Amino acid sequence: MSNSSSSINQFLLLPFADTRELQLLHFCLFLGIYLAALLGNGLIIITIACDHRLHTPMYFFLLNLSVTDLGCICTTVPKSMANSLWDTRAISYTGCLAQLLFVVFFMTTEYCLLTVMSYDRYVAICHPLHYGTLLGSRACVHMAAAAWASGFLNAVLHTASTFSLPLCHGNAVDQFFCEIPQILKLSCSDAYLRETGLIVVSACLGFGCFVFIVVSYVQIFRAVLRIPSEHGRHKAFSTCLPHLAVVSLFLSTDFFAYLKPPSISSPILNQAVSFLYSVFPPAVNPLIYSMRNQELKVSMWKLLTGCF
Repeated sequence: MSNSSSSINQFLLLPFADTRELQLLHFCLFLGIYLAALLGNGLIIITIACDHRLHTPMYFFLLNLSVTDLGCICTTVPKSMANSLWDTRAISYTGCLAQLLFVVFFMTTEYCLLTVMSYDRYVAICHPLHYGTLLGSRACVHMAAAAWASGFLNAVLHTASTFSLPLCHGNAVDQFFCEIPQILKLSCSDAYLRETGLIVVSACLGFGCFVFIVVSYVQIFRAVLRIPSEHGRHKAFSTCLPHLAVVSLFLSTDFFAYLKPPSISSPILNQAVSFLYSVFPPAVNPLIYSMRNQELKVSMWKLLTGCF
């Protein structure tokens, strides 16, 4: 293949296994994770949509979060499963572009939603008397729309910048899906500075969201510890801890994936880390949210037994 990006009509993704037996095992494992994510997130979406008692800001944002989780895992996993099943590595140029666009779109939107959800918990616990005013239905819709719009804008900018670069180092992507760092490795040495600048800007904005989440939870824990009754503290913690666990999982895997030292980078480690931030959270987030949330568990059970 020519060293010019204009002649590249497909990319080669990194396989999880070389032998046929391990490829089929990878297909079966990913199929199980994929179905679990579809079932868990789909159940949360349907439950919240059908149960009017869950039509509150917290559950509205949780519904949006489940949609982003579904979008993220549907963008990366099916292609990887298909490649393992059919013993191929190929993904078309357009398919790679679309995959990168949607991965960045859904992950940026999820991060924005997690930031908004921390604000929701902050207002609910620290300023409960103003909750209805600050988080009315119109305000919730505007915040969710801003999260989705931010994700879309960020994804379009990064995708357009990344795929406008000339590619001088072949078409083999060292990852099981198309992501920005791996595409940049294929670009000419002096051509990726613009995209690097966009990444720095995005990282600064992401750090701002991170600081906002941390400050929100410091205030939340200070307020919860001042609640006199043990039942009140338990109820407050039961609504905050699942969100905090999801935020911690999302940020720790993302930060390690993009900020780990190059000296410890390897294809196997890159695959493992990308699995942890792109595949694992959508599968376990429904479990995290439903484990400590009695209201959501009761509504799910009623939905499954047809008792609405």
